[in-house]
Amino acid sequence: MAKDSLPHFNDQATRKECVVKNYSRRIAHVVLILGLLCIGYRYYYLPLQSTGPQPTRYCNKPLQSLSSSRLESFQQCSIDNLLNTGLYFLDTASPISVADYEERRDRLASALVADGVDAFVVEPGYTFKYYANVSQPEWEVWEPEERPFLMIVQPTQDQKTGEIKANTSFLCPSFEAERALLLGMPFSEPIQIIPWEEHWNPYSTLMESQAISSQNGTPRLMVDEEMRDFIQRGLSSAGFDVVGLKGRVEQVRQTKSESEVGILRAVNTGTVEAVRQMRKCLYPGLTESEITEVLDNTLRAAGLEPFFDIVLFDENAANPHGGTNGSKVLEAETFILIDVGAHLYGYSSDICRTFFPPFFKKPSCGASTPEHIKEKLKVQPLLFNAEPLLTTTQVWDIVFEAQTQSIHQMRENSTAASTDIAARDVISEAGYGETFTHRVGHGIGIKAHESPYLNKGNVNTLLKSGMTFTSEPGIYLVDNFGVRHEDVLLVQGHDEPVLLTGTRAGGPWDP
Repeated sequence: MAKDSLPHFNDQATRKECVVKNYSRRIAHVVLILGLLCIGYRYYYLPLQSTGPQPTRYCNKPLQSLSSSRLESFQQCSIDNLLNTGLYFLDTASPISVADYEERRDRLASALVADGVDAFVVEPGYTFKYYANVSQPEWEVWEPEERPFLMIVQPTQDQKTGEIKANTSFLCPSFEAERALLLGMPFSEPIQIIPWEEHWNPYSTLMESQAISSQNGTPRLMVDEEMRDFIQRGLSSAGFDVVGLKGRVEQVRQTKSESEVGILRAVNTGTVEAVRQMRKCLYPGLTESEITEVLDNTLRAAGLEPFFDIVLFDENAANPHGGTNGSKVLEAETFILIDVGAHLYGYSSDICRTFFPPFFKKPSCGASTPEHIKEKLKVQPLLFNAEPLLTTTQVWDIVFEAQTQSIHQMRENSTAASTDIAARDVISEAGYGETFTHRVGHGIGIKAHESPYLNKGNVNTLLKSGMTFTSEPGIYLVDNFGVRHEDVLLVQGHDEPVLLTGTRAGGPWDP
């Protein structure tokens, strides 16, 4: 092909015509490119110049819904406020060490002996994460694997000292064995793999392995609630006696170590602080969804990863976990309920605050309340309550007192039921018992919701030192508003529990 990319023509006139057409196309391309550049300058570059520098984008996450400079300023204000605290709450947190994981497995081994169980078997999930630092997505990111990859923890006893230690092995597809070793699981000794080929029965392979075959009688295995049914049935069909999670084994994860408490304190205090600092930046016209996104990005700026965030205004908060589309608009007298959780080093926060926005000023002592505010605060009579009506602030105080009484019950050997009943009694005596529609709390750790669960029917579970719980009573008035306070606490003997959320709310204007 010639330099000008034209074919060879014998006819000079034809050649000239082709050259003209070719260069005409090139000129058209240049004109098109110049036009696109002009459009870009008009609609992209000039607006950037007029609105000033753009805010920092944290964690490389695009702020898809923040379409206006005012929204971006709101986010920047929220993030700056939180960063300006110095992130003091992170001082108590550090990653769980290999020694901590080994201590957990040794405690599990002792619990297995106490419960008369030969081995504890788990697949990737929260419990696997607790004992070996591998979650289900970290093993198979797309979906739970149909090929069983199981951790088997067995107790062994030192014949000289009598000390019980954990012996841990992994039943793993042969072709995945190398990948299992590359997971970086927290072991100071070489990891033991029991491989199985695709055409083998994995459960029979485990039964015939040296780890199991040396035992006398039918091996008893304990599994937790995350173990899928087909694996439990497979183990049973191979001759194992499979039992569910209970007893001392269940208490191992329920009782938190000093390291775990440090992380829980950091992530829960940090989540509360993020809500408080974000609140200072609120302005009328924001939607529930916009506040949700800004709060999420504020948490990320501090190194916390949100995994749920519920923002509800007024009557939307009468449904404890929402369900509306997030489009309700913030007004001066809006009652805001935020229930949010984040992760740090694999541990969860779960806190809730109910409050007024900062631009709705708190009435001064003795000042008369404007009529339109009284109307906003008025609560419609409940069919089952003939008592005088209460305002939102009074309802806020009732829920706070209910939480206080619940917290007082969080002591060694109190029943799980007693913590719920203590809160429920306060709300019922105020005439709002029917509006407290859920349990008062739950355990919290690697999972946001863990056992034990604090409901009035759980009369047989006793609280123990080292357990961590939420206390989150609420009152939900349909078509009006909802109020819930949620903090996280550590049971500490017979003393008052230790607050792991920094400080409790101080009032509707001080979350």
